[in-house]
Amino acid sequence: MRSLPEAEFGMPDIRSPFRYLWWNARVQALSLLGGIGFATAWWLLQALVPAVLGKGIDAVTAKDTDALLTWSAIMLVIGILQAFTGIMRHRMAVYNWLAAAYRTVQVTARQAARLGATLPKRVSTGEVVSVGNSDISHIGNSMEILPRGAGSVVAIIAVTVILISTSLPLGLLVMFGVPLMAVAIGPLLKPLHRRQKTQRDLMGELSTRSADIVAGLRVLRGIGGEQVFAARYREESQRVRDAGVNVSRVESVLEGAQILLPGVLIAVVTGIGASFAIGGEITAGQLVAFYGYAVFLIGPMRTLTELADKLTKGHVAARRVVRILSIEPEVSGGIGTSAGGVLRDSYSGVTVQPGVLTAIAAALPEDAIAIADRLGRYADGDVTFGGADLATLPMAEIRARILVADNAARLFTGRLRDELDVRGDSSGERVEQALYAACAEDIIEALPDGLDALVAEAGREFSGGQQQRLRLVRALLADPEVLILVEPTSAVDAHSEARIGERLAKARVGKTTLVCTTSPLVLDRTDHVIYVENGRVLAEGTHRDLLATSPEYTTTVTRGED
Repeated sequence: MRSLPEAEFGMPDIRSPFRYLWWNARVQALSLLGGIGFATAWWLLQALVPAVLGKGIDAVTAKDTDALLTWSAIMLVIGILQAFTGIMRHRMAVYNWLAAAYRTVQVTARQAARLGATLPKRVSTGEVVSVGNSDISHIGNSMEILPRGAGSVVAIIAVTVILISTSLPLGLLVMFGVPLMAVAIGPLLKPLHRRQKTQRDLMGELSTRSADIVAGLRVLRGIGGEQVFAARYREESQRVRDAGVNVSRVESVLEGAQILLPGVLIAVVTGIGASFAIGGEITAGQLVAFYGYAVFLIGPMRTLTELADKLTKGHVAARRVVRILSIEPEVSGGIGTSAGGVLRDSYSGVTVQPGVLTAIAAALPEDAIAIADRLGRYADGDVTFGGADLATLPMAEIRARILVADNAARLFTGRLRDELDVRGDSSGERVEQALYAACAEDIIEALPDGLDALVAEAGREFSGGQQQRLRLVRALLADPEVLILVEPTSAVDAHSEARIGERLAKARVGKTTLVCTTSPLVLDRTDHVIYVENGRVLAEGTHRDLLATSPEYTTTVTRGED
């Protein structure tokens, strides 16, 4: 099965950072070629300025007014064209940056949606956040610098040809001096690459630590652990700072080399050119032109150094992206079909009849969660749906028909109505019915803007019980063919729990619903109860029948109390 990015964009290989950068370049080849064209023209026009300036000085020396006016007009045209190509080069550079950066966001987000529950098991939150915070910028920079880098190479070649045609020694000096400077910078790139990778990894770990602290701040305050975690955060932050300093040390040497090495070349070219002018081998205008070329070469040389730096950073960033894109889901689907019906987990023996409100009461909550994961195809298992193997159905169809709602689900930032009615097709009456079934009317009434209120990050303005009831509203509004609820009332008070149990049965009447719970107030409202011990079905029946016939069930749901 092809990965999602490959299927969507034709990416040939996502397991190599270099191939990922190459794929980006191939996808936006037209814009890159346009950028290279404008950048090359921009650099060449700048390269012509010293030559035209030298011709103008020679015209002044020769007191040739017509030649002076001609070269002045040519300089004006070059200035106008340079302004136009510079503007277009910049526009294409911004476009290439945005295209590469946000394409990375797209493929990463789509891969995250494809992986689903697999992603948090394999990659930390901080690592995913770092892709959006910093890595997309470096990948965008690696695409933005390519046109300028290609143009600078052409400009250096053009200047070298001009210099050789004017003075062979000076031309050869430039021709061999530029590659030598590039080779001299090479040894700095490997340690820079290594230190940047270390810094990226530490930043990802720090982002994960930050997310954990923010998510658990209420708990930390309750147990008095704020200072301990703050100290740990400071310690990790210092490590990130030290890593940043190590990167900056290499970068500072690299920046210094960008000034020193071209400066040495300028000094040598100017000195030799001056001796040639004194000896009458070149004119005064040619000497000025040589000096102008030597100064001009600083720009292309700095661009080449910048190209190496940004490509190195882009390679480091692409490695993190590739790591996410190369992850395969723990479970996958097929191309089969099912008319629906009985949902059965062969390992545990749990059978969910269509149109029945069924409950699983497990001696260990982990057993119920494992069964729910298998029934919802979040974990591998021998599960059948209406006689068809669940593993043979397409994942999109499974997700549309079977919904597993647990307490790990989050409320997202945005308008509350949109967070509850995620499809946006529920009428006001239907929303009210779902709020009533989840016993959540009081939550809405307490909000100044009601359903139009804005939800903060992760719904932190709501208590645990309120969040649980709002998640239940969202699940009911989704109205799937099969709804699997995992401990939907564990955080609400007993009075609300009893009302939810009664209203849930009425809201889902005639629809397939499975509730994983050990609450007697909910179990008493279900049509059928399945008691699971050690991952297997031990007893079945109504809640009251099991209380009378199964001591193990009675002990589990009454917590050992009479």
